[in-house]
Amino acid sequence: MTTIASVDAWEVLDSRGHPTVRVAVETAGGRGVFTVPAGASTGTHEAVERRDGGDRYGSLGVREAVRNVREDLGPLVEGRDVADQQGIDGALVEFDGTETLSNVGGNAVLGVSGAVAHAAADTRDEPLFESLAPDTPGRLPLPMVNIISGGLHAEGGVEIQDFLVVPTGAETFPGALEAVWAVRRAVRDRVAADRLPLVADEGGFALPFDSVEAAFDLLVAGIRDAGFEPAPDEMAIAVDVAASHFHDPDTGEYVLETLDRRLAPDEMVEQVVEWVDTYPVVSVEDPLAEDDWAGWEQLADRIADRVQLLGDDLLVTDAERVRRAADAGAASAVLVKPNQAGTLTRATDVLETATERGLGTVVSARSGETCDVTIADLAVAYDAGQIKIGSLARSERLAKYNRLLELDHRYDPGLARPAALPPFAD
Repeated sequence: MTTIASVDAWEVLDSRGHPTVRVAVETAGGRGVFTVPAGASTGTHEAVERRDGGDRYGSLGVREAVRNVREDLGPLVEGRDVADQQGIDGALVEFDGTETLSNVGGNAVLGVSGAVAHAAADTRDEPLFESLAPDTPGRLPLPMVNIISGGLHAEGGVEIQDFLVVPTGAETFPGALEAVWAVRRAVRDRVAADRLPLVADEGGFALPFDSVEAAFDLLVAGIRDAGFEPAPDEMAIAVDVAASHFHDPDTGEYVLETLDRRLAPDEMVEQVVEWVDTYPVVSVEDPLAEDDWAGWEQLADRIADRVQLLGDDLLVTDAERVRRAADAGAASAVLVKPNQAGTLTRATDVLETATERGLGTVVSARSGETCDVTIADLAVAYDAGQIKIGSLARSERLAKYNRLLELDHRYDPGLARPAALPPFAD
């Protein structure tokens, strides 16, 4: 048994320049460091970040979370077996005493949880993906890559948060990235007449559009310009609607200013079906609000046999919500974000629960990221099948893609063919 000797934490900056928590865990034979990401598009049911408030960094400082790591969580885990990830994470959650980790902060708890995982791998002199794997590590995940951004990631554009491409025809992970690079370059060439377009939080192009359809049309044109057929089995489209953020909870309506319409839930369902019927869409994320279970079930009846219905805000990396969605047939895949869950154990529980219930899994980054590459290893360790990192831009995104390229080079695990994602569905 190798015990944890010390825990330290300090404040650093994420990809948006906002403060976040970095934690280091030391053992006699290793060291692990983890940096906590943060989301802009956050669900109300996910783990709660601890922010300082006040004037410093516009109220976004994390000194309190750092202090909670140093003064409370560090002493709690020091002396414990670094390999006991589940036991350590359980102790962290129990100490906080809330389901959403709001007392000490989900960012403090996850910082320790992630650093422990890295320290355990370093102590055993194993790559993280191998150390995390419950059995044999899996394949490289098929990437879904952000090309055009809107919503809370690029305010001023259309309400839909992300328009992504999925290189379903790729045979290897390097080939998948090369194909996506060509599409991204083609889209950029179409819009960069006088100047290069701005990029949003996750590296997608932030562009003004007259309609949602105009964004879809630009992406389809870019796919063709790059020499691919916009089709489910060659170069497909995924969309993150992030509907909770234009949902009016008082009326139950979806307020789409781009359409100059307020849509009732059944009308929102019809709108999503229209997009799926018109474009080569293979995955739709958060098409209805986070608690509109009836709407999700209605939409699933319409499209789940041909499109991956992916829950983010609906499921918030929570095993109980995943079980509810599986029982109701409301979703066919779950987005897995460790900082929604608050610990790596909770995140891996969701991966295992989803697999047991026949749901697909997509490991995901956040809009406020760092160059920490943990999620790349997590996706391979649990054979997640898909990963959603952001665009092929910005170092915090490329660090994770480059980690996956390294795993492809060193271990050649092959590229996943996710069963939940058309055209690979039975």
